[in-house]
Amino acid sequence: MADQIPLYPVRSAAAAAHRKRAAYYSAAGPGSGAEWPSSRYQLEDESAHLDEMPLMMSEEGFENDESDYHTLPRARTARRRRGLERFVCGGWKLLCASCCDWLVNICQRKRELKARTVWLGCPEKCEEKHPRNSIKNQKYNIFTFIPGVLYEQFKFFLNLYFLVVSCSQFVPALKIGYLYTYWAPLGFVLAVTIMREAIDEFRRFQRDKEVNSQLYSKLTVRESKNSIGHGISEDVRKSSGLFYCGPLAPRGSGGSQSWQKRPLHSASSCFIRTDQLDGETDWKLKVAVSCTQRLPALGDLFSISAYVYAQKPQLDIHSFEGTFTREDSDPPIHESLSIENTLWANTIVASGTVIGVVIYTGKETRSVMNTSNPKNKVGLLDLELNQLTKALFVALVALSVVMVTLQGFVGPWYRSLFRFLLLFSYIIPISLRVNLDMGKAAYGWMIMKDESIPGTVVRTSTIPEELGRLVYLLTDKTGTLTQNEMVFKRLHLGTVSYGADTMDEIQGHLRNPCPQMQSQAGGNNASSTPPRKAQSSAPKVRKSVSSRVHEAVKAIALCHNVSPVYESRAGVGGEAEYAEADQDFSDGNRTYQAASPDEVALVQWTESVGLTLVSRDLGSMQLRTPSGQIQTYCILQMFPFTSESKRMGVIVRDESTAEITFYMKGADVAMSSVVQYNDWLEEECGNMAREGLRTLVVAKRALTEEQYQDFESRYSQAKLSIHDRALKVAAVVESLERQMELLCLTGVEDRLQADVRPTLELLRNAGIKIWMLTGDKLETATCIAKSSHLVSRTQDIHIFRPVTNRGEAHLELNAFRRKHDCALVISGDSLEVCLKYYEHELAELACQCPAVVCCRCSPTQKARIAKLLQHHTGKRTCAVGDGGNDVSMIQAADCGIGIEGKEGRQASLAADFSVTQFRHIGRLLMVHGRSSYKRSAALGQFVMHRGLIISTMQAVFSSVFYFASVPLYQGFLMVGYATIYTMFPVFSLVLDQDVKPETAMLYPELYKDLTKGRSLSFKTFLVWVLISIYQGGILMYGALLLFESEFVHVLAISFTALILTELLMVALTIRTWHWLMAVAEVLSLGCYVASLAFLNEYFDVAFITTVTFVWKVSAITMVSCLPLYVLKYLKRKLSPPSYTKLTS
Repeated sequence: MADQIPLYPVRSAAAAAHRKRAAYYSAAGPGSGAEWPSSRYQLEDESAHLDEMPLMMSEEGFENDESDYHTLPRARTARRRRGLERFVCGGWKLLCASCCDWLVNICQRKRELKARTVWLGCPEKCEEKHPRNSIKNQKYNIFTFIPGVLYEQFKFFLNLYFLVVSCSQFVPALKIGYLYTYWAPLGFVLAVTIMREAIDEFRRFQRDKEVNSQLYSKLTVRESKNSIGHGISEDVRKSSGLFYCGPLAPRGSGGSQSWQKRPLHSASSCFIRTDQLDGETDWKLKVAVSCTQRLPALGDLFSISAYVYAQKPQLDIHSFEGTFTREDSDPPIHESLSIENTLWANTIVASGTVIGVVIYTGKETRSVMNTSNPKNKVGLLDLELNQLTKALFVALVALSVVMVTLQGFVGPWYRSLFRFLLLFSYIIPISLRVNLDMGKAAYGWMIMKDESIPGTVVRTSTIPEELGRLVYLLTDKTGTLTQNEMVFKRLHLGTVSYGADTMDEIQGHLRNPCPQMQSQAGGNNASSTPPRKAQSSAPKVRKSVSSRVHEAVKAIALCHNVSPVYESRAGVGGEAEYAEADQDFSDGNRTYQAASPDEVALVQWTESVGLTLVSRDLGSMQLRTPSGQIQTYCILQMFPFTSESKRMGVIVRDESTAEITFYMKGADVAMSSVVQYNDWLEEECGNMAREGLRTLVVAKRALTEEQYQDFESRYSQAKLSIHDRALKVAAVVESLERQMELLCLTGVEDRLQADVRPTLELLRNAGIKIWMLTGDKLETATCIAKSSHLVSRTQDIHIFRPVTNRGEAHLELNAFRRKHDCALVISGDSLEVCLKYYEHELAELACQCPAVVCCRCSPTQKARIAKLLQHHTGKRTCAVGDGGNDVSMIQAADCGIGIEGKEGRQASLAADFSVTQFRHIGRLLMVHGRSSYKRSAALGQFVMHRGLIISTMQAVFSSVFYFASVPLYQGFLMVGYATIYTMFPVFSLVLDQDVKPETAMLYPELYKDLTKGRSLSFKTFLVWVLISIYQGGILMYGALLLFESEFVHVLAISFTALILTELLMVALTIRTWHWLMAVAEVLSLGCYVASLAFLNEYFDVAFITTVTFVWKVSAITMVSCLPLYVLKYLKRKLSPPSYTKLTS
C-alpha cells in the first residue's frame, strides 16, 4: 500500500505555531520588552522574536494601555468644565456628525460578498441575488459630468486663479475692461476641455454599450419541450439560468460576456482564449462536469435536481473552489469543481460548445473585480511649470503691493490693490495650458507618424515630455528582451547529452524497437509493491542508452497540457470538428495549443524526432510512433502547473499493457527533492542556465492498480472539501512525489528580440540605468542579462544570497556594501525580506549599481520596485513589458511602454505608449522624448515671457501716470495679442529641433543633459524674466519719449512695437527653421497689418500711415531686440552648447 500521510499537514503546523504564540504571549509581562537579546546579530533569537511579534494586539490588550489612564482624567475634567456649553454645542456637533456618517455609509455601502448556491433551471430557489450584469467604465453620468469636469479643472491653481479674476469683473468697482477679454480665453479653455472629456466619455459609453449588448443563447423550457431560445445580456442581469455558447471566431461576436459560467454539458471539453483577461494568447483546455455528460439530451438538465455551490467572489483568476451536487440520485452525487471547470468573463470560446450555469455577474466577475483605476499621470514638466506659476503669483502680489505703497495708501487702498492684481494678471498667462496641451497632441501625432517606428501608438497624450527625462528603465525579460519563441536545444540523460547537431541519433534510437525497455518496465511494474522494497530487493539493471532515450522521449510526449488542433473542413459544430480531428492525422492540418510556449516547443520536438501527438481529449492521448503505430494512453489524473508547486504531472494507463505510470516535470528547485539521488542534475542545470536555456526536469514513477486506487479515493475526498481544499489536495499529491526515477533534463532557448544588444547599449550610453524584473529563475535571468549585454561579460556580478529574516538580510547587505561597480542579482523572496526591514538601505545600494536583475518577481513586486525608485530617488522611471503580469508595473511607473507580443495586448493597451518591437524604444526616447521636452520647455517659457512683457509695460505706464490703476490696452487689443497676432508663431516652436534625429541617435550622450532639467529651471526662468523686464521697459519708455501730441499715438507705437518684438523673439529662439514657421510669422504679421484698418477705436489711422510712425516703431523694436541678438551670438561663439559641436 502507498504511504499514508495526513490531509492536514499545514493545518497541524499552523496549530503548533498558534500554541507556540499563545505560550509566548501568556509568558510576556509588562516588562518583557526589556528582556530582548542585547546583540543585534543573534540571528536565531532575533528572527524568532520578529516572526512571533503580533501584527495587532487583541481588544483586551488595549484595556491596560498607559495612555488611557492619562487621558481619561483630563477628559472628565474638561467635560465638567464645559457644562451646558458642551451639552448644546457638543450635542449639535454629534448630531451633525452622525447624520453625515450615516449619509456616507448609505452612499458608499458595499454589498457583502458571500458564497452562493445556484440551482440548475430553478432561479427561484436561489437565495443569493445576482447584481446587474453590466459593466460601467464611465467616469461621470448626466448629472455629474459638468460639475465633475469643472472640479477637475479648477482644482489646479492656474485655472482657479483666472476664474476668480474673471468673476471679479462683475463687480463695478473692480471692472477694468470688457468682460470678454477675461471670459473669452477662460471660456475657450473650458470649452476645449469639456469637449475633450465629452468625447472620451462618449467613447467609454460606446465600449460599455457594445460589451453590455452582446448576444448569447439561453436554454429554456417552452411548451413542455426543451429548446434553445435567444436573448440579449439584459435577461441574465435579472436571473440566473443555463446558457449556450459556441465557438466565437471574431472578437465582437459575443465572446466576452460579462457573466461567468461553469460548463455543464458539451463535448466533455473545450478551448478558450484568455488574452483579454490575463494577456496570454495560448488556448486553455476547460473540462465539463462529468456527471452531466451521461445525460441523453440537453433538455434533461431541467429534469434533474442539482445545484452548484460556489465560493464567494474573489480576485484570484487562477483558482476556484466549488462543488456540483445532484440530489435526485441514490446516493447523491458530489463532484468537486476547480479552475479547470470555469469560464471567466472576458474569455472567448475558441473551439467546442459549452452549456454553462451563471455563477457571477456584473461587478462580481473576476475581470471587473481585478480592474483598478490607474493613477492620473502628471509629467514632471507640468509640475515644474506649476511651481513657476506659483512664483509668478508671488511676483504679481508683490508688484501690486509695491504700486499701492508708492501710491501712498490713499483712499480705499484695498480696492486699488485688487485692481492692480487684475491689471497685472497677464503675468500668469491662461494660454499656457492651451499651448502646452496642443503641443502634447502635436508630439503624439509626430510619434505615430514616424516611419522609423511603425505601429507606435500614443495612448496617454499628456506625458510625451516624460520620455526625455528618464533615468531608470524597468524591463521584463520574456517577450520583451526575448521573442517568447521557444526552440528545443538540448536533451541530457545524465551520461549522454544531445544537442541540435545530434538529434538524428535520437531519431535512430526511436526507429529501432527497444525490447529491453519493455521488459524492464514490466519487471519494474511487477515488483513495485511497495516501491521502496522493490528497489532494495530487485537487482538494479543498468539500462541501455536506447531504452533511456525511448523513456525520456515518451515522457516528454505524454507529460504536458498540449492539445493538437485540426482545422475543420466539414461542418462548423464542435462535434463535427472533433470527429474530423479523430480521423485526420495529417501533419499539415495539425497545430498545437497549450497554456505555455515551452510545452508546445517540447511536443513539437518529439514530433520532429518521430513520436507525434496526434489526438487528445479529456480522457485519452494517442501517440504515433516512427513506424506509424498508434499508441493509446488513458489519462487518469492531471495535475496542472502552479506558481507554488513549479511542476506539473499526469497519471496515464497504457491501453496495450495496462501499466499505470506517473509522469512529472518541473523546475529543478522543485524536482531535486522528489527524484532519486543523482550526482549530475544540479551541475547540468547550471550549465544549461549559463547558456541561456530554460530547463525542465522530467521524472516518472510506476504505480500498481492498488496504489492508484488508494490514491484516487484520497484525492477525490480532498477535492470535495470546501475549506482548505488546496492544502489537502497538495498533501495527497505529495504522497506520490517520492523517490521518482529521473529520466532527463531538457533545455529550451528563448531567442532575443531583434537589436536588443545595440538598443540596451544606446540606452546605457544615454545615462539610463536598466533594471530587469522577471519571474524566471536566477540562472536563466543572469544568463539573459549577459547575452543581451545588460551586464558586460567583464563586469562583476553580486548574487544576493537567499535571506529569510532580518539578521541575514543585514549581514548580506553589509557584504554587498563592500562591492563596487558590480551588477546586482536578487530573488523575489530575498527582495521581499529586504524591503520589509531595510528598504532605504537596499534602494541606496541598488541605485549605485550599473544594472540590477530581480528574478522570481511577482507582478506586485514589480510595481513596488517602480514606486520605490520614484520615492527614494525622485527620478523618472519607465516600465516596459508585454504581458498581463507587467500591467501593474507599467501603471505604477511614471511612463509605461507596452510591447505587442505573444502574451497578448493587455500590457500594450494599459501602457502610455505602445510599440511593436523593443528596439523602437531607442528612437522613441532619444529623438521624440528629447525633442518633446526641449520644445515644451521653450514653448512654456515663451508663453510666460509674452505675459510678463505686457505686464511690465502696464507697470511702467501706471508708474508714469501717478500709479493709476488704469489699463493700458483694452478690449480686442488684449484678446488679439494672445490669439491671432502671436499665437501661431509661438506655437510653431513645437516644430523646432536643435539636432537632427540621426545625430541624436548617433550621440546618445546628448540625452544625459535632459535629466538635469536645465532646459526649464529657475535659472532659465529668471533669464526670461529679465528679458521681459528689459523689453517691456524699452517699449513703454520709448513710446512715451517719442510721442508728440496725442496719447493715442503712444498706444499705436507701443502696441505695434510689441507685436513686432514678439515675432522677432520667436525668430531669435528658433534653432532650425521649418517652412510652417515662416508661414506663421508672415501670416501673423499680415493679420495685424490688415486689422489696423478696423481698429479705429484704438488707433489713429491717419497717424499709422505716416513715415514718423514707421521709424519710431522701427527704432523702438531695434533697441529692444538687437542687444539680445548680439548676446545670443556672443554666447554661441564663446560658450557653444554641446549639440553645436556635433553639427558643425
